[in-house]
Amino acid sequence: MVSSNRLPLPWFKRPWLGVLSRSGAAIFGGYALASASSVLLARALPTPSQAVLTGLMVGILVCACAALWAFATASAWRAWAGIVIPAAAMFGLAALIGPGGA
Repeated sequence: MVSSNRLPLPWFKRPWLGVLSRSGAAIFGGYALASASSVLLARALPTPSQAVLTGLMVGILVCACAALWAFATASAWRAWAGIVIPAAAMFGLAALIGPGGA
């Protein structure tokens, strides 16, 4: 006879919270990363019309890759860090370039 005296998990160690956090990283973080990459490319590439179009197309690809990254990493913290840090760096670099482009 096996006796199971397992205590319930604390609320912050529930598995569904990790999935919820990764989903938030994929949805909201992926959107922020896609926005940052499209803004950076729109400001960095030389011709304005092609730069905007290229930035938007690359942004769609980046958003899909961010969603894959969010669920492929070992922890939810790493998923958030791997999305938020590059997005902040891209927004910062785009702000340094300025609205005039290259």
